[in-house]
Amino acid sequence: MTQQFPNEDFQITNAAPELEVRGLSLWYGDKQALKDVSFDLHSNELLAFIGPSGCGKSTALKCLNRMHDHTRDVRIEGDILFRQRDAYAPEVDPPEYRRHFGWVAQKPNPFPASIYRNVAYGAQIHGLTRTKAELDAHVESCLRRAHLWDEVKDGLNKLQGTDLSGGQQQRLCVARALSTQPDILLMDEPTGSIDPIATAKVEELMMSLKQDHAVVVITHSMMEARRLADRVAYFHLGELLEIGPTEQMFTAAQSPEAKAFIAGKFG
Repeated sequence: MTQQFPNEDFQITNAAPELEVRGLSLWYGDKQALKDVSFDLHSNELLAFIGPSGCGKSTALKCLNRMHDHTRDVRIEGDILFRQRDAYAPEVDPPEYRRHFGWVAQKPNPFPASIYRNVAYGAQIHGLTRTKAELDAHVESCLRRAHLWDEVKDGLNKLQGTDLSGGQQQRLCVARALSTQPDILLMDEPTGSIDPIATAKVEELMMSLKQDHAVVVITHSMMEARRLADRVAYFHLGELLEIGPTEQMFTAAQSPEAKAFIAGKFG
């Protein structure tokens, strides 16, 4: 039994979710930033987080790959299960856990190193390749998957990541995120600081990546969410008020806050 959504390439099946979030709450000191957030993430799904600034989207995203581990005065309650395993269990090695999650920030942030080194670094520190030939092939594969290879193949060791245009830098950051062979990609407004032409390329890239990954993307663009997402999650004042299939959310959202936000009445 499957449930078919408007995006014909995606369906929720009876298979266990990649990620299960249950009753997630977070405090920065005495300030509560997340309140009882629960949702699932499925294989080959692109899930968009939307909501006004400061509503908890980025905070929730960073919980998924344990990026708050070293944040001062943070307290987290609830459960995050990655492939039915407790992400915060004592026996879980945080660096190894994070390897399963690729991260792409809003502002392109390549390393001040060669294009090759930007992509090779993750594979090297995790021991994913054994020989220089394997590493070369891995770097090429990641750059091809990021739709960047043809533009940079002649300058892999001559050009630094910071020498590229903004859109190219962001695709390099995607290639770097892919280099650890992650299962889930977390993208915090990946098109928020690049031009419209570069945005179109990154959006196309996101659609191709969900063939092999689950993807969670934060976006402030309602049109981007509607174009790309299989499901949309609406956050408001630290709560996940509503989550559902994209077209359902855009045409028949249940909560008044989600309806007003999607209609552009605030945010």
